[in-house]
Amino acid sequence: MARIPNDQRLANLHSDALRQFNDIQTALRDERLQCLQDRRFYSLCGAQWEGPLYDQYKNKPRFEVNKIMLAVIRIVNEYRNNRITVDYVSKDGAKNDKLADVCDGLYRADEQASVADEAYDNAFEEAVGGGIGAWRLRSVYEDEEDPEDDRQRIRIEPIFDADSSVFFDLNSKRQDKSDAKFCFVVTSMTRDSYKEIYNDDPTDWPKIIHQYEFDWSTPDIVFVAEYYKIEEKAETIRIFEAIDGSEERYTATDFVNDETLEETLMAIGTREVRQKRIKRMRVRKYIMSGGKVLEDAGYIAGKCIPIVVVYGKRWFVDNIERCMGAVRLAKDAQRLKNMQLSKLGEISALSSIEKPIMTPEQVAGHQVMWAEDNLKNYPYLLVNPITGPDGNTQVAGPVAYTRSAAIPPAMAALLQITEQDMQDILGNPQGADKIVSNVSGKAVEMIQTRLDMQTFIYMSNFSKGMKRSGEIWLSMAKEIYTEDKRKMKTIAATGDTGMVELMQPMIDPETGAMMTGNDLSDATFDVVAQVGPSSNSQRQATVRSVIGMLQLTQDPQTQQVLLAMAFQNMEGEGISDVRDYFRKQMVRSGIMKPNEEEAKQLEAAAQNAQPDPNAQYIMAVTQEAQAKAEKARADTVETIASAELKKAQTVQTLSKVENDDQTLAINSAKSIQEMMRNR
Repeated sequence: MARIPNDQRLANLHSDALRQFNDIQTALRDERLQCLQDRRFYSLCGAQWEGPLYDQYKNKPRFEVNKIMLAVIRIVNEYRNNRITVDYVSKDGAKNDKLADVCDGLYRADEQASVADEAYDNAFEEAVGGGIGAWRLRSVYEDEEDPEDDRQRIRIEPIFDADSSVFFDLNSKRQDKSDAKFCFVVTSMTRDSYKEIYNDDPTDWPKIIHQYEFDWSTPDIVFVAEYYKIEEKAETIRIFEAIDGSEERYTATDFVNDETLEETLMAIGTREVRQKRIKRMRVRKYIMSGGKVLEDAGYIAGKCIPIVVVYGKRWFVDNIERCMGAVRLAKDAQRLKNMQLSKLGEISALSSIEKPIMTPEQVAGHQVMWAEDNLKNYPYLLVNPITGPDGNTQVAGPVAYTRSAAIPPAMAALLQITEQDMQDILGNPQGADKIVSNVSGKAVEMIQTRLDMQTFIYMSNFSKGMKRSGEIWLSMAKEIYTEDKRKMKTIAATGDTGMVELMQPMIDPETGAMMTGNDLSDATFDVVAQVGPSSNSQRQATVRSVIGMLQLTQDPQTQQVLLAMAFQNMEGEGISDVRDYFRKQMVRSGIMKPNEEEAKQLEAAAQNAQPDPNAQYIMAVTQEAQAKAEKARADTVETIASAELKKAQTVQTLSKVENDDQTLAINSAKSIQEMMRNR
């Protein structure tokens, strides 16, 4: 079979990608467009009048009292007050898996270095506002300015406008998209940047989800697409058996990278025992414009598509993935309220003073005075006399008066109903602000918990995205963080920084054999992302619980432990030093598990500690007593041994006497027998 040239392969790939993207975008366009409109509705001034209402109120007041924005901000603040992070757990249930703790620390360090909070916050707000948000994981060089430094780190970066830029294949049904085979991420750049980077005339990627109706102008940009595709590669694993009976496994890539590997294995007595066929998942990345493949980035680290997607609310209807946030159901009530307030403002803007209606003859020459009366407030106004029916001049007042604009009776009731509808749809976010005084803390907590449950779905769905992010990170770290004795920064759950050395030679404490510690290539863990209370921080909830427990115990030692726990979870200005002090106390007492640095400090302190005189005296007395007891035990053993020796000597003597008597008797018998024969 003839091999397809690379240019033709990329052209075929580009054609297939365009077809796939068109199928996805066509199926999801209406749904994703609603998500985009929802985000514009609550976040952009004037966007609440987009659509047919704009034409109806084109020459009328258009007021906005944006209450949906406050509801979205409240949900976002609930998340920011209780950020969700991932935790790696051993698959075999081991509680103290050191490598899992190393992965936790490295993940938090990568989060800090890449300012991952920006990516998380953007994705969460887009999910709450529109229904879908996303971020990406990417490997970058640790020092891009050093040409000899090939070490890489994993970065977590935001993806903006996820509703119109992130598209997974239609066959992926899992919420975290772990079953997806390919993914598109559409990004924008200026035309000048495009020409400078790719040296090509800009050709837009065919993105059709836009909403520019209200915007006065839009930037001159061009869209390009990142295309991630999973490729299944069949590989043969060759399994060799060493002299000691252990097995080692090698892939074809290992033999390509080291041409002498097979000869080395044979030279040391290793023999091949069997082979195994496996399927390996690899992700390949391409960058495309509307006209061609701009760049083939090759295979990227890990076996997962490095795009994390999160949803506000998500479901399938008619085999179409649908999603929405907290805005969509409240849009009609918000529009109705804006219409009512605009109409009320229009009515209120009309003059409430009855204006006189006169003939032109009465105000001729005095028009300016009448026109400026509202501004200058003249003490009197002049009118001209008019000619009556009989031809005589006569003085006459206004012909009539204008009426003040009347407010429709139903408007006040409708405004009240609309306000109640918005509170019902948005979950009555003002409920927590209406708590009266003299209410118990338990009642306040119950009220806040009820409000939290209205937004818990957003926290729960976001935790699924965080879990997927942890899985993708681990998949990438197993290929990137593999340098021998590489020192990397870690961050503990408490925020303390540390350091870990990868691929560190060490002795297995159980078997005594040499092993490699902190080897992430063997890291296989479950990922857990937990959601805690969202009304207040988990630390504050812990402090309240611990303070309540202090009142239930009279044991001083227990009270000291509970007090230390309370300080450990308190937050505030200048409390970090106190928190560190109590942590050291709890570590020394054995209540808290020390980290690696603290364990070294405890060991060094134990070795360098000055002995206590009282303890030395007690130890000396104890050693003296032990020595006397040992001497007494030795004397007893010696006495028993002497007695046994004398007993043995006595037995030997008696035995010798008996032997002598027996010999004498035998000799005597022989003599008598000889004498009898001689007779």
